[in-house]
Amino acid sequence: MRRLALNCTDIFVTRFALELSKSRPDEVALCDERGDIGWLEVHETLNRFASALQAFDLGAERRIAVFAENAVETALANLGGLVAGASVVPVNFHLTAPELAYILNDSSSRVLFAGAETLERALEAAADSGVEAVIAWHVEGTAALRWQEWLRSGRSTPPALDHAPRPNLLYTSGTTGRPKGTELPPTMFAGGKSVEAHLQLLAQSPMVEFGTHLVAGPMYHTGPLSGSRLLAAGVPSVILGRFDAEKTLAAIETHKIGSTVMVPTHFVRMLALPYDVREKYDVSSMQRIAHTGAKCPVDVKRAMIEWFGPVFVDAYGASEVGTTCAITSEEWLQHPGSVGRAIPPFEAMILDDENEPVPVGEEGRLFFRDATGRGVMYHNDPEKSAAAHIAPGVFTLGEIARMDEDGYVYITDRFSDMIVSGGVNIYPAESEQVLIEHPVVADVACIGIPHAEMGEALKALVVLELGIEPPPERALIDWCRERLSHYKCPTTLDYVSSVGRTTMGKVNKRALRAPFWEEARAQERCS
Repeated sequence: MRRLALNCTDIFVTRFALELSKSRPDEVALCDERGDIGWLEVHETLNRFASALQAFDLGAERRIAVFAENAVETALANLGGLVAGASVVPVNFHLTAPELAYILNDSSSRVLFAGAETLERALEAAADSGVEAVIAWHVEGTAALRWQEWLRSGRSTPPALDHAPRPNLLYTSGTTGRPKGTELPPTMFAGGKSVEAHLQLLAQSPMVEFGTHLVAGPMYHTGPLSGSRLLAAGVPSVILGRFDAEKTLAAIETHKIGSTVMVPTHFVRMLALPYDVREKYDVSSMQRIAHTGAKCPVDVKRAMIEWFGPVFVDAYGASEVGTTCAITSEEWLQHPGSVGRAIPPFEAMILDDENEPVPVGEEGRLFFRDATGRGVMYHNDPEKSAAAHIAPGVFTLGEIARMDEDGYVYITDRFSDMIVSGGVNIYPAESEQVLIEHPVVADVACIGIPHAEMGEALKALVVLELGIEPPPERALIDWCRERLSHYKCPTTLDYVSSVGRTTMGKVNKRALRAPFWEEARAQERCS
């Protein structure tokens, strides 16, 4: 696949893209496992999308939601919403219909886009929320509007681009059992007074220079969504479905991939391939792999640098604030295990329990000061936004760390309940609220324990009602999976006499986790 050299406004504002597409019809703009489309079709689809969306009342928030697995259409719906001046809510396609309905209501989304795999849940959720229409692709004979027919209702002429761009609204698992929404922060949103200005700013992304982009993760995450934004800058994208290590290597070789975004679990799965399988594929085209989602184990990161070369950039942060620390491969080899130094507008600080700085090299709670004063902001929840800070613009992502004299940060533990499994944030409160409703459960605490492939996995510690014989472990896990998305549920369960709850109802999750992590560290030292 070759990169079509044109700037973002060529695609949407002038006829240049149209003319280039006719003169160079072999140029591919987007492809997935079903096929590919060229720049002409991208141009026309986005024009029609923006026009057809005008038929709906999107309300004051102007929000639409995308609830679909990775596909060309998923990318076009995300980008089409931006072009049309809508705020797009990318929703985790694993969610149940009630979970989706909550997000649709909380975000005030008026139109929902879905794929064949998610359509049944999408229709059920739409019926329980204020959604005006469900639009779906690769489906037939359905209550939803069909993607291609809906697009044909729009005009193929370029839309006006003088309206303000609106950032995505992203949802993560909730600390109190409900997902929390946060707008894509300024550090990750190009801004601009108009969509036209926004597209021009997107064209200045440093990722543009690396050529064809690979979407390797699910497109409800901010990292994989970058493929849609890069498309606006004239960068082709290859979109993979659910992650398969060998298919990923094959795609890199076939399409001469220059950039991608991955999480450490992807690295673990690729390294687990037999050596002769890994050696079959030429990955020399790769120039930049941004990895995020969780701290990468030292042995995994070193092995990936030896295999791919020094093409990795660790972007540590969160959806709420964007990247707070970064480190290149060359820096990492000098500071193995670090997630990097703070980058503007952030300053990293290691504080004790009284919020006082600790000496260089000592562990403490990791905080960041946002020089803009913004910090963390949650949708429709000013109290929760305020609670995330110890001072204006000073916030934490809930981790324990140390910092060396050069300012490099090393994550050592977590003091918040959140766990990160395969790059996905999970708050145990959601599983705990479901498990406590089971008639045999008297008390429960869910914690993150080490997992070789996923980084962390959720374990439930369950206290049974008096006189109850322990049911099979699977019975309680299945109870949870029937009521929540599977990824939010514990993978293992232990019966315990107590979770150590205080008279005030508090549980020290760090103390509950400690034995599991100490055992894992001991095994690492022995290996």
